[in-house]
Amino acid sequence: MTLALQGRFVGELPELAVPWKAEAAPQPQLLVVNEPLAAELGVDADWLRGPDGLGLLTGTVVPSDATPAAQAYAGHQFGGYQPRLGDGRALLMGEFVDSTGRLRDLHLKGSGRTPFARGGDGLAAVGPMLREYVISEAMHALGIPTTRALAVVATGRPVYRDTVLPGAVLARVASSHLRVGTFQYAAAVSAREGNVDLLRRLADHAIARHHPAAAVAENRYLALLDAVSAAQAKLVAQWMLVGFVHGVMNTDNMTISGETIDYGPCAFMEAFDPATVFSSIDSSGRYAYGNQPAITLWNLARFAETLLPLIHENSGAAIALAEASLDSFAGLYETAWTDGMRAKLGVPGAPAESVTPLIEQLLPQMQQSQIDYTLFYRLLAGAARGDAEPVRGEFIDLAAFDEWLGRWRALEPDPAVMDRVNPVYIPRNHLVEDALTAATGGDLGPLQQLLTAVTAPFEERPGSERFAEPGEKEFSASFQTFCGT
Repeated sequence: MTLALQGRFVGELPELAVPWKAEAAPQPQLLVVNEPLAAELGVDADWLRGPDGLGLLTGTVVPSDATPAAQAYAGHQFGGYQPRLGDGRALLMGEFVDSTGRLRDLHLKGSGRTPFARGGDGLAAVGPMLREYVISEAMHALGIPTTRALAVVATGRPVYRDTVLPGAVLARVASSHLRVGTFQYAAAVSAREGNVDLLRRLADHAIARHHPAAAVAENRYLALLDAVSAAQAKLVAQWMLVGFVHGVMNTDNMTISGETIDYGPCAFMEAFDPATVFSSIDSSGRYAYGNQPAITLWNLARFAETLLPLIHENSGAAIALAEASLDSFAGLYETAWTDGMRAKLGVPGAPAESVTPLIEQLLPQMQQSQIDYTLFYRLLAGAARGDAEPVRGEFIDLAAFDEWLGRWRALEPDPAVMDRVNPVYIPRNHLVEDALTAATGGDLGPLQQLLTAVTAPFEERPGSERFAEPGEKEFSASFQTFCGT
């Protein structure tokens, strides 16, 4: 078999794509293949293990109808605008229709230098590519929209960083790889050329692919802004509800589809603290856990700026319409967050006037006592079943927590509801690091065990207790993540 790949992006938007070829993989070896995803895509996992499949996964065997290309985009990186970024070490192999009729991208990461490499070698190491595999599959299992990893293939090529590491290519699947940065690049091109042709074609492409309801709206480009804002408000609320810290929320890492993308310096918060930062390069805390909603809105404002010439021919009117659209973000986010917290607390039907004060008073207590954000809600479900001592034992100010607990119990929380939305297992940072270190050395056992836990996160299983436990405080206090380049 082979995968029938289309070249829709390259064909419709050639100004945003540079046809390119992957570098050779001297000794390709499949490290992990996502069999459930392959089945969903209508791809034979055994074929992926064969020479043609490995060739596709590394970009070295290209189907006859495919046009691999590096995508162009710009972006604000930590607030500073970069006019030309693009896929420096990645290739869009093409689009295909999965078994459910959905159009998906097949995209490679670590496949070699492209014209956007900016001095980099275009390669990737085994550890960072497996990190994206683990975290993206964990996010999918948690019900959070995300790009997904189809496979990681070791290339047999060394990668030179602080030390010599084994190289790898990640094959991932997405609804698309359209980003806010894609629109920033197109808007800059359109401004230089004095017309909005490219920007309009990109916006129409995005509407057709992701937000078709906007096509019949009175102002389709304002409706596109509304739709992307709503998708991102829901997405970032889901991140916050599970304690996920993206770590590098640059505009080139925000999708138009509303899927999570780029799992470089990401990690999951353990002890609750809004100031939590893991990324080694985020010295100012710009992308800290508690800043994520505000940064999302900031990125959406950059997206809105690109659409202004399409929203209205009068710049003042366009700005007013865009600002009114963006003003709705806070309410959309707050609704998604509050609804999620109601479920986490087991009181989905409780009125806002009862739940909102509980949320507002709980989080400072959790921060004061350095409560593990994931473990807390499972212990609280135990309190809903009648045993409050384990969760009470986590708090410093018992009087304050007991007062909170009494008011929460008065709402008659349902522990079954809590168990359906509060995971037992997340990719604990110490376990991820241990698994990646072992895999880099050739032992995939710890990685497979971790994947088994985090891809069924709500089902408590005997013998898997260590996957539910936070890391040692000393480890967590000094833990840093890196972009993986």
